[in-house]
Amino acid sequence: MFIDQATIYIRSGDGGNGIIHWRREKYVPKGGPDGGNGGKGGNVILKADKQLNTLLDFRYKKKFIAKNGNPGEGSNKEGRSAEHLIVKVPAGTLIRNTETGKIVADLVNDGDEFIAAKGGKGGKGNWMFRSPTNQAPRICTPGETGEEFHLELELKLLADIGLVGFPNAGKSTLISKISAAKPKIADYPFTTLVPNLGMVYYRENKSFVVADIPGLIEGAHEGKGLGIQFLRHIERTKALLYLIDCTSETIKEDFKVLEHELKEFNTELPKKKSIIALTKLDIAEPEIRKAVKKIKFPKGIPVHYISAATGEGIIELLDDMWKMVEYK
Repeated sequence: MFIDQATIYIRSGDGGNGIIHWRREKYVPKGGPDGGNGGKGGNVILKADKQLNTLLDFRYKKKFIAKNGNPGEGSNKEGRSAEHLIVKVPAGTLIRNTETGKIVADLVNDGDEFIAAKGGKGGKGNWMFRSPTNQAPRICTPGETGEEFHLELELKLLADIGLVGFPNAGKSTLISKISAAKPKIADYPFTTLVPNLGMVYYRENKSFVVADIPGLIEGAHEGKGLGIQFLRHIERTKALLYLIDCTSETIKEDFKVLEHELKEFNTELPKKKSIIALTKLDIAEPEIRKAVKKIKFPKGIPVHYISAATGEGIIELLDDMWKMVEYK
């Protein structure tokens, strides 16, 4: 099951209390103060892990509470500090404070860390309060209380290219042919109900990641259809691949609608490097094949005519896809 949003409660540990204690040794009947400070409470740290790709675990466990520091000890020994609590999240997780609505961290890369709640400091023992005028202080302080928050986790998948198209445009078929991903494929709309990631191995020792999201429909940015809840997953991509059924009678209008939906969701999305692929060439009549190749699209956007079923045009498409994501 794919889960890309979750709300959790976190609480860091309290600091240990300082103590009142007196030095007790043979032949020293009136030893001075030697009460130690308390240890620090544990932090709650969120850490990105590339091995995770869903927030599913947070559906079953929602509370994360770090341990408290130990109280101080005699002989001016500081109490043991608590270990930090590490909570692993998928790389690409956005963290938002639910009370303020403010984004507090964006853990994009594997290993990125964020101290979500700092542990409380330990209290002071009576040894800390000794002075020339007060050589036997009967004072100590409690440890500081830890922090607590409710956090919203929002996962944005990390991919190089995002596949965009209407339902049943052939996105799932394409990703199944060019990668090891095995999405559900059928000849009806909304076959894809969750995002799919596919690793594409291109020529020798080259690879890139493609994300397939559920198909968009007109009005998706307003919540229609299934696409709106997954559009966030193409916000981090380097490029977009628009897939349009070549048998559609409104190909140019289809492209404009897709662009419009992306723009209404995030004005930066249509500015990404893009490729257009007209799909399902294998079921198109000869006259349709000729007609679609005469359609004019915006300058600067490569256009490909493909059939994922037969493999027609796939190699040339992959060449252009690699150019879009190649590190220079």
